[in-house]
Amino acid sequence: MGGVSASPIESYPGLGADLLKWYDLCARDLPWRRTQDPYGIWISEIMLQQTRVDVVIERWLRFMERFPRVSELARAQEDEVLAEWAGLGYYRRARAIHAAARVIMEQHNGVFPQTHNDVLDLPGIGPYTAGAITSIAFGQQEALVDGNVERVFARLFQLDEITGSAPLKREAWDLARELVPKTRPGDWNQALMELGATVCTPRNPNCGACPARELCKCAGALEAATYPRPKPPREVIKLEVECLVIRREQQVLLVRRPDAGRMGGLYELPTREVSWSSSEPPGIFPEQWPAGLESSEGEPLAQVSHTITKHRIQAAICLGTALGMPNQALWAGPDDWARLGLSGMTSKALSKSGVEIATLRADTRS
Repeated sequence: MGGVSASPIESYPGLGADLLKWYDLCARDLPWRRTQDPYGIWISEIMLQQTRVDVVIERWLRFMERFPRVSELARAQEDEVLAEWAGLGYYRRARAIHAAARVIMEQHNGVFPQTHNDVLDLPGIGPYTAGAITSIAFGQQEALVDGNVERVFARLFQLDEITGSAPLKREAWDLARELVPKTRPGDWNQALMELGATVCTPRNPNCGACPARELCKCAGALEAATYPRPKPPREVIKLEVECLVIRREQQVLLVRRPDAGRMGGLYELPTREVSWSSSEPPGIFPEQWPAGLESSEGEPLAQVSHTITKHRIQAAICLGTALGMPNQALWAGPDDWARLGLSGMTSKALSKSGVEIATLRADTRS
């Protein structure tokens, strides 16, 4: 297995200076890099987990306009926060920042905590995020490791481990803690992540542009691309569902998902699982309609494709009727959809031809 035989500081004395010089010249101009406000940096780091930078730029700006200070975020209702988060996925993140904002108001008098342990104690914050906030916002000598840093270290030091594995994480954290400098630790951490995101990429790394190319143990891009070793392919589960569009003038019936589990607390069209390729039902949606709801005869209004982690979903959007009002259900029109946290699949369904706003309004004129 891979490892580092000598101290990386002794073996790579020029790494820090080279990397910081490159970062000063080549770093992307991202809006959260123009501030040292720990609140804004925190929100950006949470958004960047599992979400592309180009998507986060717009959403971070919008979120910061909607909740410019931790006090506004803490005072907001959970549905408001989920609605602003809609489309970013992994909604536990939104709940966690909302809970953390309230902890900051209640336990820290509304001031973002500065010590690593206090930051780490906030809901939804792990070692990576705590290291990012304390090093970038407060200049503390704290390390961080994300997927980009893992990949950079795996190639630079030839760590022969599987992507995302516990041994690779352990070795990467050991290196990160030893290498993080006393001066400009936040820039150093951002430089490592930037290098992984823009140069030392998963496929086709641009080794010619790497500031550490003279120090890297990999002899060029072909060898670098073999580190770290890939994960075994993940099983893909095909899932067919039906979604009901039940209309009342310009409104449709939406049901709220349970707080626990995937997409907790979001609103969606009534949805049931119809068929699946796995041995057991995925359990993302119920197999039966809520009591009082049923589908109408006829062809579906539209088809929607959607992906949730390993599930590839095909949704048939069907007309339905309501004989009663299910629990956790409400009627909502187009003006309400923006303030409610809608699931991604429901947002797609409501914008599809035949279900769009114009159709709902046409119904009221007939």
